[in-house]
Amino acid sequence: MLLENKVAVIYGGGGAVGGAVARAFARDGARIFLAGRTLSPLEAVAGDVSIAGGSVEVAGVDVLDADAVERHTARIVEQAGRLDISFNLIGYGDTQGAPLVETGRERFIGPVSTAMEAHFNTATAAGRHMIAAGSGVLLALTAQAGRLPYLNTGGFGVICAAIEGLWRQLAAELGPHGVRAVCLRSAGSPDTPGVEESWAQHAENEGVTKQEWWARMTEKTALRRLPMLADVANVAVLLASDHAAAITAEIANVTCGELYD
Repeated sequence: MLLENKVAVIYGGGGAVGGAVARAFARDGARIFLAGRTLSPLEAVAGDVSIAGGSVEVAGVDVLDADAVERHTARIVEQAGRLDISFNLIGYGDTQGAPLVETGRERFIGPVSTAMEAHFNTATAAGRHMIAAGSGVLLALTAQAGRLPYLNTGGFGVICAAIEGLWRQLAAELGPHGVRAVCLRSAGSPDTPGVEESWAQHAENEGVTKQEWWARMTEKTALRRLPMLADVANVAVLLASDHAAAITAEIANVTCGELYD
C-alpha cells in the first residue's frame, strides 16, 4: 500500500472529489481525517471508508476561519503524532455560463477570494507542522482552464491559475524543509455533479446537447476520453506517496492529453 502509515487531512472530504480521494487514500493505507462545514456528507464518506476497513475521523471545520483550521490541524498532530498530507477540495461557489463583462463583481470576486483564503489557511497551517517534522505533501486540484482560457467560465480559470501560483510559491519556500507542494490539473470529470452542471450550461449556450458537448471535450484529448474521479484519486495517491518523493513545484497533467506539457 502506497500510503501505509501516512496521516492525511482532506478538506471538503464530503464532496464528490473529496470522497473519491478519501476512499483511495484509505484503500492505500492512509489514516484519514475529513473536515468541512457540513457533517452529514463527511459522515457518509467516513461510513464508506470504515466499511472498507479504513481509519477515518470527521470534524466540522470552516476553512475560512484561520484559527479553527489551526486548532484542527494541531489536534490531528496531537492525536496522530504527525500530518503527512493535506488536500483542500472544498467548493468555491463559482458559477459559469456568462462572459466576464456580464458578470457581477461579487459573482466573480467572491469565489476567487474564497478559494485563495481557504487554500492559504489550510496549506500554511499544515505547512508549519510539516516544517517541524521535516516532511509532508501539500496537494491541490486545478483544471485545464487555469492554463488554457475557456469562454464563459467566470472566475474558475482565474481561481485555478491563482492556486497554481500559490503552490509554486509554497514549493519554493517549504522545499528546503523537506515539504513538497504539488497540483493535479484535471480536464474535468464527467462523473462529478459540479462538472456535469457547468457543462450542461456550456452546452446550452452552444445550442448542443450535453452528450454532444461531452463528445467535443473527449475529442480534444489524446486518449479520447475524460479523466474520471477514480483517475484523479489514483494520481493523488501516487503524488502523495514516497514514490513521488522527488516531485514538487509540479502541475501534474491529469487531462487525458487535452493539454500537452
